[in-house]
Amino acid sequence: QVQLVESGGGMVQAGGALRLSCVVSGRAFSNNAMAWFRQAPGKEREFVAAIGGRWSGGATVYSDSMKGRFTISRDNAKNTVYLQMNGLKPDDTAVYYCAISNYFSPPRTDNGYTDWGQGTQVTVSS
Repeated sequence: QVQLVESGGGMVQAGGALRLSCVVSGRAFSNNAMAWFRQAPGKEREFVAAIGGRWSGGATVYSDSMKGRFTISRDNAKNTVYLQMNGLKPDDTAVYYCAISNYFSPPRTDNGYTDWGQGTQVTVSS
């Protein structure tokens, strides 16, 4: 049974930081791309960042609006992917989801990912 479990969400003031974690179990991990998406109320799900599997050398891609503030990383020994979020803004308020792909190169669209977590809420107050 494949499971992706996110944690680390919460409420923070504008300018603050949070670190999200996502632990994967029940499937291969180290050679598979991982990503973070988010969905704000009334909006479509949005790509945040992705990191490739081992064969891609851990290549990273970011949404232009988050590049420079967010950093994605992974620890293959722990089957975990992280999202460090700095300089948070109220517009970053959303449910954040992690997802895993069958590809080693990181896709930027959600149809490139096969398994998803339940999400963790991030709320940024002004």
